[in-house]
Amino acid sequence: MRLTQADVGHALGTLYGNVLSQTTISRFEALQLSTKNMQTIRPLLEKWLKEAGNEQFNLGEGKDTKPNKKRKRRTIISMETKSSLENHYENNPKPSPQDCVSIADELGLDKEVVRVWFCNRRQKAKRSDIVEKV
Repeated sequence: MRLTQADVGHALGTLYGNVLSQTTISRFEALQLSTKNMQTIRPLLEKWLKEAGNEQFNLGEGKDTKPNKKRKRRTIISMETKSSLENHYENNPKPSPQDCVSIADELGLDKEVVRVWFCNRRQKAKRSDIVEKV
C-alpha cells in the first residue's frame, strides 16, 4: 500500500488522536524537527509502523479518513476548437446549461469541459479588464 505523508499524519490522528500535518511528517523524515518534537513523534510512528507491518492497519477504516479521488486527465483543446469556443463566447459569454450541452455536442467535448472553459474565459476577460484600468 502506498501512502502519502498526509495519509500517515491523518492515520496517526485517527488511531491515536494526534493528527500530524504532512509538513510535520516531511520534517520528521528530513530530521528537521527539534529534539523534543522528534522524541514525541517517534514512538507514535514506531507504533503505527509496527501495526502497519502486521497488516492490522487499514487506512479505509475510521470515520475521519478521506477517500483518494482520482483527478480527471487534462483535456487538450485543439486550436480549431478554441477558435469555435471563442466565437461562441463572443456571441454569449454566459451560456445556459442547455447551451453548454449543445456546444459540447457540436465540438465533441464533455459538457463539463465546455462549462469550465467558459468560466476560465470569463476570468481571463476580468483580469484583462483590471489590467487595462490600471
